[in-house]
Amino acid sequence: MSRRPVVPPFRLVASALAAAALLTTAACSDDGAATTAADTAADQARAAERDIAEQAPTGSPTGSPTGSPTGSATASPSALTESGAKAALLTETDLEGGWNQVRDAGKWRDSMLIGQVDVAQFLTGKADASDCQELVDGLYGEDLLGKPSGASALTGFQQGDSRLLEQVAAYDRAALDDRLKWMASLPQKCDQFTLDGSGGGERTVQVTEVSVPEVGDARQGVHVTVRGDADGGPATLSLMVTAVRVGDSAVTVTGGGLDGDQKDSVEQATQAGAERLRTVLDGGTPSPQPTDLD
Repeated sequence: MSRRPVVPPFRLVASALAAAALLTTAACSDDGAATTAADTAADQARAAERDIAEQAPTGSPTGSPTGSPTGSATASPSALTESGAKAALLTETDLEGGWNQVRDAGKWRDSMLIGQVDVAQFLTGKADASDCQELVDGLYGEDLLGKPSGASALTGFQQGDSRLLEQVAAYDRAALDDRLKWMASLPQKCDQFTLDGSGGGERTVQVTEVSVPEVGDARQGVHVTVRGDADGGPATLSLMVTAVRVGDSAVTVTGGGLDGDQKDSVEQATQAGAERLRTVLDGGTPSPQPTDLD
């Protein structure tokens, strides 16, 4: 059985006004004034109907904005500023384990990452080898996500021989998403390869995927191990790298050293850093107190 269409209330009111106007017309005199009264009454009825229609609500019958299933619009994060990038950086209180903030983190470079990828080892040719070269160069130059398109800030912490570097920066959204997809492909493309050092020494590099805390709008992470010689003896450099996108900005955390990849600290820094960036982009001020990760 089909339902009868529901007539909007304002249409019923307008119809009632029109009917009343016609009854009034019928009661008028028989001379030419009847026609004039009818015209006037009809005009008044039409005007009343227009007034009521203008007051009627428009849009979705549920009252929810387009694209918002909850009925409330979600504000887009604001653009990252230089002061905002600095405010979003981690502090010592955000980390556990005795990490000390350093002033020269922007000058950190690890010589074990310097070298040329041995292209002959790649069955698929130069394409994958180029990605692996880009990986080690990005780790060395601290720009794994590419060059920022806007504001950026960087800080670092040290614990014995281990280091933890964080960068907060604004990027082009499409380029940033492409870069995260590129990171996701590295464990397969660069599973294991040889890096020829400038002094003739060879280093074995292994790349594996790591889990990243469920923060931000998109995320990716890799674990990189470099085995070779350093300071006259065998050494293993272990690094864990995470990148989290928040709006058009991102937090990149790189942690590790000769003492291991510092997985727990990197995960803690990743979550705290993403939350601080989100707070800044939402117009707030991050708390200097340690972040509760439970």
